[in-house]
Amino acid sequence: MATELLLHEDEELAAELTTVAACNDGTGALVDLFFSEDLHDIARAKHLCSTCPVRRPCLQGAVERQEPCGVWGGELFLNGRVLAHKRRRGRPPKHRPAEIIVIDGVDVVVVPEIRSA
Repeated sequence: MATELLLHEDEELAAELTTVAACNDGTGALVDLFFSEDLHDIARAKHLCSTCPVRRPCLQGAVERQEPCGVWGGELFLNGRVLAHKRRRGRPPKHRPAEIIVIDGVDVVVVPEIRSA
């Protein structure tokens, strides 16, 4: 019975915290933002968390549950672990793009050396 009471109290606390969370807009419109692959969406989600009054308990709960993915408590989770940063999808470019530098008031295009695969 004591265990059931604790579980019930935990559910009430979770419901209370959820109502004041920055990610809860009442419509569920922000869900995609917190589970997006897009780097800009991830940054926006983290920014929303930065001022959230329940950031710490959210992060602690996500760590305890080993959340498989998403932004929780201002941190990005993947496979139950916090990622420092997310890399872009795909293979990194082999070549740097051309750069434009100014020499004596003249724009000069600098093309980096091309490497073969």
